[in-house]
Amino acid sequence: MPRVTTKGQVTIPKAIREALGIEPGDEVEFKQTESGYELRKEKPTTAEGQDPFEKYRGSADSDETMPERMRRLRGEYPRDIGSDSDDDVDSGAEV
Repeated sequence: MPRVTTKGQVTIPKAIREALGIEPGDEVEFKQTESGYELRKEKPTTAEGQDPFEKYRGSADSDETMPERMRRLRGEYPRDIGSDSDDDVDSGAEV
């Protein structure tokens, strides 16, 4: 049975963490019920109580396909395909 530390901390047993989907850094809530308290996993919030991901919603709207977007983000886009240039081919000559 878990014990409360002098700092008021307790380890949530692994089976309960897994059942609730609780991971390190998650926020939990203790809700009073008629029979005691419930432990609930909460959605992430900022210090002001707002959704921290809200500012990013819609920021990925684009006409690009996902492969096109990934090539652009990796610096591979636009890519020359079928180039006749041999500049990138190692001729084996010593310099």
